[in-house]
Amino acid sequence: MGVDIEGALSFIHSVTWKGRKLGLGRVDALLESLGGPHKKLKFIHIAGTNGKGSTASMLAHILEGSGYKTGLYTSPYIHKFNERMQINGSPISDSGLVALTDEIRAYVSKMQDKPSEFEIITAIAMLYFYNHNCDIVVLEVGLGGRLDTTNVIPVPEVALITPIGFDHTDLLGGALEEIAAEKAGIIKAGGDVISSPQEAGAARVIAKKCSEVNANISFVDANLIKPISQNLDGQQFDFGGFKGLELALLGSYQLMNAALAVSAVQLLQKKGWKVTEKDLRNGLKKATWPGRFEVMNKKPIFIVDGAHNPQGARAVVEGLSQLANGRKIIFLIGVLADKGYPEMIEILAPVAKCFFVVTPDNPRALEAEVLSLKIMAYGLEATVCRSVGQGVSMALGAAGGDGIACALGSLYLTGPLRDCFKGR
Repeated sequence: MGVDIEGALSFIHSVTWKGRKLGLGRVDALLESLGGPHKKLKFIHIAGTNGKGSTASMLAHILEGSGYKTGLYTSPYIHKFNERMQINGSPISDSGLVALTDEIRAYVSKMQDKPSEFEIITAIAMLYFYNHNCDIVVLEVGLGGRLDTTNVIPVPEVALITPIGFDHTDLLGGALEEIAAEKAGIIKAGGDVISSPQEAGAARVIAKKCSEVNANISFVDANLIKPISQNLDGQQFDFGGFKGLELALLGSYQLMNAALAVSAVQLLQKKGWKVTEKDLRNGLKKATWPGRFEVMNKKPIFIVDGAHNPQGARAVVEGLSQLANGRKIIFLIGVLADKGYPEMIEILAPVAKCFFVVTPDNPRALEAEVLSLKIMAYGLEATVCRSVGQGVSMALGAAGGDGIACALGSLYLTGPLRDCFKGR
């Protein structure tokens, strides 16, 4: 018997990870029972700590603009679950999601070792992309890489690795090399790999893995990236032989993500994918990614960024410094308790004027009162707010007409915060 969208989502979310072992066996068995749709698709596979979603968005826009039916699989979503799987920029419909969930539920019920929530979502996405004859799917890793559910795919057209930093250390390891080894797990025998510049230890791990499985590796040369200009509407830069590339996404760190996307396109072109320079330029110019150094208001400036780890915080501070012109920043912040928030505060404190603190709507959230005490230890003012809406109002008020405010700390703040600005 069929269900509505609430019933479908209830089924998907009803399966917890607790008690399950990491591995690809369950999702592989589920997909095989569905006819192996993942084996009939072509992929760009993206792992890394920061920048996966932005890079994926750029590539999806470029490929779609080249005339290819392009699937995009990302996580988490900002406003609605359906955003996690899109074709040519349109999320899966409620009816489509319900139908696929119904189909997959029958197979799940027969499995002795039940798949996890993410495994079910990934299976739905693979079937969705296959049923709609996608030419290529841009696939973002959920967590890590080696044992991530998305790693069930065959050798992709290209595997990309964005900058690696410290996140999910409880699962991926406490050393950068350990984390890099998990991310490098998406590298497959004979495949093509392009990586952003990495810390020396991480770069060695990636290169070693490629050597072991006879994969081809290249690292983006940061020296080839030449920033030209940036304002609240976008930025312009050169990369190698490409002059005057325009990018709608703000933040200096996005130039590295764009360079990775351009490098991926160059490789795809060599493999016979028909992408013109015009397609490339238009795709970069059109690419958007909610909650990544996104300008919500211009007077005063209010930016939201999903930065939720120290590496992300550093990138935000670097981007803000280019817009602030020496002004101190008003921060609206909320974090999850299992993130590296003490180091994040240490990074933000030198450029901060004051903080407004909220508790994200998540079971793993750190209480705003606890976070405010951490902030006040730096001699900074930290005001606890009862809601994201109140935090936005107070931050805007503190910024006045010509100040600059930034919300960050967790992607779980992004949806509610963007909703606050819809009515403004």
